[in-house]
Amino acid sequence: MKMTPRENFHAAMSHREPERLLVDLGKHIGSIHKKAYRRLKDYLVDVPMHNEERILDRMAQTVIPDEALLQRLGIDFRWVVPHWVQVKPRVGVDGYIDMWGVPYRATADQDHYAVDGAPLKKATVKDLDDFPWPNPHDPDQFKGLREQAKYLFENTGYVIGADAIKAGPLMSALQMRGYEQFFMDMVLDVEFADALLDRITWTLKEMWTRYLNEVGPYVQLAYVTDDLGTQTSLLMSPTLFRQRIKPKMKELHDHIKSLADVKLMMHTDGAVLPIIDDLIDINVDILNPVQTSTQGMGDTLALKEKFGDRLCFHGAIDVQQMLPNASPEELRWEVAKRIQDLGRHGGYIIAPCHNIGHDIAPENVVALFDLARELGRYPLQLDAVVATDQSYFARHK
Repeated sequence: MKMTPRENFHAAMSHREPERLLVDLGKHIGSIHKKAYRRLKDYLVDVPMHNEERILDRMAQTVIPDEALLQRLGIDFRWVVPHWVQVKPRVGVDGYIDMWGVPYRATADQDHYAVDGAPLKKATVKDLDDFPWPNPHDPDQFKGLREQAKYLFENTGYVIGADAIKAGPLMSALQMRGYEQFFMDMVLDVEFADALLDRITWTLKEMWTRYLNEVGPYVQLAYVTDDLGTQTSLLMSPTLFRQRIKPKMKELHDHIKSLADVKLMMHTDGAVLPIIDDLIDINVDILNPVQTSTQGMGDTLALKEKFGDRLCFHGAIDVQQMLPNASPEELRWEVAKRIQDLGRHGGYIIAPCHNIGHDIAPENVVALFDLARELGRYPLQLDAVVATDQSYFARHK
């Protein structure tokens, strides 16, 4: 009998080979920019994509993909998404203020919104009590999600994910305090840094409690986001991460997993190889996005060999150079290579490393997901494809 996506997920996450590779698209930090979406709609003329562009991530201007598109691309996941709440418009500025008090401004080309200030830049520890913190018990944040998750659970075989409350201990602290100031705080004003991290972590735990009280019986994974790396290095030393940030992340992750029987997927961009063991320590089951264009993350075979018995992988299809520029032959090689490296004995979900931007041709978007279905059947038989010498990878070694 053919396995459902949910059954394949349980096999793959248990480090057993599923019937076929799982494919994902459509969550926060993993969807399609509105401009790329329009081009995709024009390209897929036979796919009845009826819905208007419903914005998924206000900052990145990505959209919630139409159900018809998800079915055409063979997506195995359906994500329940918290609602944008406690957001205020900015007077005289094309922008908004998010629930954490962080102001955003539209870029000149209106492609996305960028952070435009830090509300706690000059604050002291005493000021934190008077700050207008988000209301973690806002009933509108998760309104209707129980019904949505329950319907998907009872009427489909899809993997159901609790999409991110798009905030994390480090990311939120950096945006609220200002990057430069908070990095200094972690060394020079530890009292303030810890107090801010404590308050953010408490707020997120309260939100996740309410969230999983609604959807916990029906979802198979929970998604958290924070960024720890750049293209070439960590944002901070491993020592500083372990002293200041890791304990707060562990506290949040342990809390989430105490609320529901879920796998925990963590998003962190960048060159995070030096702390992958630490991420495993803090209850991360699935690492997203395996950003192969960054230092140390391109050798996916080595990642699998070192961590693959303790960690699953999600992503690994580069959106910075490969998807925008690859020929059909190069794209085929890339997909086969990542599946062979990361998919052996299960433990891999194929997906773009980040959002699909408008610099990526719709032909390559569709080809990626078609190739994932074609090449992702178990037992994997990809040696001949991967052995092919491709000019793109010769140029980018």
